[in-house]
Amino acid sequence: MTINVTKPFLPPIEEYGEYLKGIWSREWLTNNGPLVNELELQLKRLLGLDHLLYLTNGTVALQLAIKALGLRGEVITTPFSYVATTSSLVWEGCTPVMADICPRTLNIDPDKIEEKLTEHTTAILATHVYGNPCDVDRIEGIARKHNVRVIYDAAHAFGTKVNGRSLFSYGDVSTTSFHATKLFHTIEGGAVVTPDPELLRLMAQMRNFGHVSPTEFGAVGINGKNSEMHAAMGLCNLKYVPDILAKRRILSSRYDEGLNGCAIRRPEIAKNCEYNYAYYAVVLESEEALVSVLDVLHLHNIVPRRYFFPSLSELKYVHDQSAPISEDISRRVLCLPLYNDLSFEEVDMICRLIKRALRY
Repeated sequence: MTINVTKPFLPPIEEYGEYLKGIWSREWLTNNGPLVNELELQLKRLLGLDHLLYLTNGTVALQLAIKALGLRGEVITTPFSYVATTSSLVWEGCTPVMADICPRTLNIDPDKIEEKLTEHTTAILATHVYGNPCDVDRIEGIARKHNVRVIYDAAHAFGTKVNGRSLFSYGDVSTTSFHATKLFHTIEGGAVVTPDPELLRLMAQMRNFGHVSPTEFGAVGINGKNSEMHAAMGLCNLKYVPDILAKRRILSSRYDEGLNGCAIRRPEIAKNCEYNYAYYAVVLESEEALVSVLDVLHLHNIVPRRYFFPSLSELKYVHDQSAPISEDISRRVLCLPLYNDLSFEEVDMICRLIKRALRY
């Protein structure tokens, strides 16, 4: 048996089957169906949000946010994220400007953001790395001071709160992913969240080809809709979210105990934060140590992930950018297996093997 870095949570198949029966009887498979609307409503209630649109995936969410805000020119962003954060900017014709990260939190460094601001800057696109909140107060203060927009890539941030608020509630737009690897998923899916009702209205048009009515188009749009089958999975999974969050916290504490005393460190979690334990990331002392750990774990069919690697400042289509902290961390960071039905015995075995690789 292989222990992968993650494994999708699946509800009882009978519960999903009940939703499928309803879909079959209605014969309404997509195009903003009743389950899509119900999922949006339940997500807003659960997370305390005013506005949310359910989309095809988290990458479309980023692209929609960039387009709806009319961004152009330079966008200051993080080099330590999944590739979609940068590729979405390039895809939409913007120029990503890399501001290096804080070595403790692994999030974009607000001081570095200020250093990168120019007359060509139109926005900041920051990632809440591993669900750990960026310094949202400082970032939004910088944005107000310089009259630029803020998008948060909150793909990892489902369930995280700052100052008692969902992390999704910050920024001009927050985007998220409901991919099968996430702690809450709809198999494939994503969302945009905004406090601005007019911006929501525009993005609602844009996700459906620009339709205002069947015969009227108000904006250039794409097909960013999602299906009733995907929404059904989300509705099944929602009621399990509290248990999933609690289990991830317990498993992370088990890792903390098992790896205590090893030459590794963990990202520093933001203050005033109710963390979701989206990932269990460790930063090793060197890339050589990381490779040693990988070799030992792979021998025992355990598959962690070098996440994020490489630093996005090293992408071929990002020219003449340097982010030495991100580039260093990316070579030394490893996400260990973490998912709902991972057992204590498996966590303990992983910890023992890591200690063996590091010769403890």
